[in-house]
Amino acid sequence: MIDTEEFLQRLKRMPFFEDQIVHVHTLPEKEPGYRDLTQGIDPALASALEKRGVRRLYSHQADVVDTVREGNSTVVVTGTASGKTLCYLIPVVEAVLADSRSTMLFVYPTKALAQDQLRGLNALIDSGPGITFTAGTYDGDTPANLRRKLRDGAHIILSNPDMLHQGIVPQHARWNRFFTHLRFVVIDEIHAYRGIFGSHLANVIRRLRRICAHYGSSPQFICCSATIANPKEHAERICGVSMKLVDNDGSPRGPKRFVLWNPPPIKAASSGDYTDWRAGGDRRSPVTDAVSVMTALVKEGVQTIAFVRTRLAAELIAKSCRERLLPAS
Repeated sequence: MIDTEEFLQRLKRMPFFEDQIVHVHTLPEKEPGYRDLTQGIDPALASALEKRGVRRLYSHQADVVDTVREGNSTVVVTGTASGKTLCYLIPVVEAVLADSRSTMLFVYPTKALAQDQLRGLNALIDSGPGITFTAGTYDGDTPANLRRKLRDGAHIILSNPDMLHQGIVPQHARWNRFFTHLRFVVIDEIHAYRGIFGSHLANVIRRLRRICAHYGSSPQFICCSATIANPKEHAERICGVSMKLVDNDGSPRGPKRFVLWNPPPIKAASSGDYTDWRAGGDRRSPVTDAVSVMTALVKEGVQTIAFVRTRLAAELIAKSCRERLLPAS
């Protein structure tokens, strides 16, 4: 394991470093917090979860399940890898086991996330003989024959906002079975829906709720979010319903250190002096600094991932890091 303090000191001595570190914030290690469900859990589901290594629920997972069982729409806000998926899988699977006609809609911002969750659902089905339901992704890559099967017989549909807007809501007459028995709408990564994208989804969800009312259903909403300042307000604006907030993260966490990095001003070509950022001077591209820091971490043997807003930036970082890490010829 890398000594972060020692690495930061070495980083400051590297040629590309020009006082980019403006603040370092450290979070201490946190022990897990567990809690039992108020009314227990379905035996078949409990057996399947135990086979997957889940023997106890974190406090936030139990709070979400209990809150959903009470009939509330809920938004859960906890850290990365804190088990948010289990927060909605338990009430969803329980609903299917209690009534085989029940249907659920899972909405993800990308097709890749939907595919990942589908693998998790299939693994849950394989974990226990008493867990039987049909789930599938409904997106632009879904073959026509499979679309019909999912529309006519699936319990859980995993999709994205664009497909919901173009391929499901406008064709609601063909989806009458699904909408009539719709119990839950899960919106994962809800913090990603902001700006125009968020406004688009909010309008699609309002259309969805009107269609559900037409077919006599009123689904509960379960939303999952990374840490944001106003999760309850944000989820209520997206879904158009009152939400209960669960943010008591019970998952364990190792010590973390956040380093705030500000690329330096670009040197003026004529004088070699730095331009004055207060006068509107440009700063060096954060992609350039990201390559330097990532390369340094990889050389230390640290598994590293860079998050960027565009695919082009991801390709540039990957290409530049690969070139720097190649042995000198």
